[in-house]
Amino acid sequence: MNTSNLRLYYMDNLRAILMIAGVFFHAALAYSPMLQPLWLSADKINSPWVDYVINFSHTFRMPLFFVIAGFFAALLVERRGVGAMLKNRSLRILLPLVVFVPLVMLGVILPIGWVLENIQNLSPLLQMIDQMKDMPNAPKPPPTTMHLWFLYYLMFFYVLIWVFRLLVPTVVKTTLLALNPMVVLVLLPLLLLPGLSLVTIPYPPPDSFIPQLWAFGYFGLFFAYGYLLFNGYGLIEKFQNKWPILVVASLILFVPFQMLLPEQVNFDSQSPAWPKRLGLMICLAYISVFMSVAGLAFAKQVLDVRNDVMRFFADASYWIYIAHLPLLFAIQYWLLDQPGGLLYKYSLSVGVTLLVCLVTYVLLVRWTPIGWMLNGRRRA
Repeated sequence: MNTSNLRLYYMDNLRAILMIAGVFFHAALAYSPMLQPLWLSADKINSPWVDYVINFSHTFRMPLFFVIAGFFAALLVERRGVGAMLKNRSLRILLPLVVFVPLVMLGVILPIGWVLENIQNLSPLLQMIDQMKDMPNAPKPPPTTMHLWFLYYLMFFYVLIWVFRLLVPTVVKTTLLALNPMVVLVLLPLLLLPGLSLVTIPYPPPDSFIPQLWAFGYFGLFFAYGYLLFNGYGLIEKFQNKWPILVVASLILFVPFQMLLPEQVNFDSQSPAWPKRLGLMICLAYISVFMSVAGLAFAKQVLDVRNDVMRFFADASYWIYIAHLPLLFAIQYWLLDQPGGLLYKYSLSVGVTLLVCLVTYVLLVRWTPIGWMLNGRRRA
């Protein structure tokens, strides 16, 4: 594939939308009945409709992101080679991971002491922390990659590219690319089932520093599909006018998926017994694939344009995602004691978070070494 003049506006724009959507997703978790026991800023005001929205978006947002990451990894390999790709990803992915994980953890943990002393309507998780804080033998929270776990796994996947290029014969790659797109829609979800069988559903973020095998078997396959998709570029165009069908099919599958999910999850939650668990796995696998393909096709049809505003948000989206969670928690902690409905609290927390992230990006990041680390140097 000739990449010298390749223009991938729709991939950049879609990646930016998925990154910024993380703010909306994490803000909604505070108002989810299902996650009340687990989320730090969980509010007593909640709605089952929030669960419907976040559960559906959770099935495909990160899988689609890994497809895009795999596609751009293949683009870098094609243009610069594997060694240069690994160097580039070490600067853009590994270095921000090392720099920002400790800062984000401090930004989330340090305000909790103030919150416990000054906020009256504590979430269930904050109440548990308040009860345990004076216990001498209380377990310490394990180190975590927080919401930046995807950077951690991307580095594994980039290294595996080098390994698989050495070990996997070219004929295997050619055979995979020759598969009919409809066959991919049927087979790829089935390949996800072994990975999903190793984790509870709904699956938690694999944010532990101990690599989770299920994440390799699930997100790794989406990354591999995106990598192969670069050389089978026409596959996206074949679905360009069919994405509404895939969305409708996903919504139909989501009905039994939502019905099979537990009403509430906690630290002791386990996946339901078979065959209920198998039903969840099958629905999740097919929704994640259908919606990932639909997202790519929709973006190719609608977002494949050069737009200065989208270019700005594409550049800012990486910083927005990295910086948003501590700020979002701080705002939602304050809102726990404030009057107002769900829509008011949700809109305020999202709006203020995005505003502060954008202002700090323009003033402190875009033209500074932080911006060079995240997006490379740019001309004024």
